[in-house]
Amino acid sequence: MAVRTAALPVLWRTLRSGTRPGTPGVGTRLAQLPAMVADSVRGRYTGAGRSRLAWAALGLVYVVSPVDALPEAWLPLVGLLDDGVVAAWVAGSVLVATEDYAAWRAHGGRPAVHSPGGD
Repeated sequence: MAVRTAALPVLWRTLRSGTRPGTPGVGTRLAQLPAMVADSVRGRYTGAGRSRLAWAALGLVYVVSPVDALPEAWLPLVGLLDDGVVAAWVAGSVLVATEDYAAWRAHGGRPAVHSPGGD
């Protein structure tokens, strides 16, 4: 458990550095997460998809749960690796989903149009 806790600051720094200039920061994205989930559940926003949200929630539960498919007590390196992979997937998924949601909201609830050559 202590190793998982020590990994949280590293994950936070990775998330913060993973955002591109001009896009919402991690704090802004996390603040929009409840609205994105609510809009997705109500069917207003279909970008994230209910199944993707469900998998992300299950991944988060897996990472914080003491029950583990590959326990660190028996397989220390592999046990941490599976948690790290799941945590990275959840973090990446949330970053992408909230960035898309922010663009959707910025365009008045319409899909953002991306130009092939950039802006």
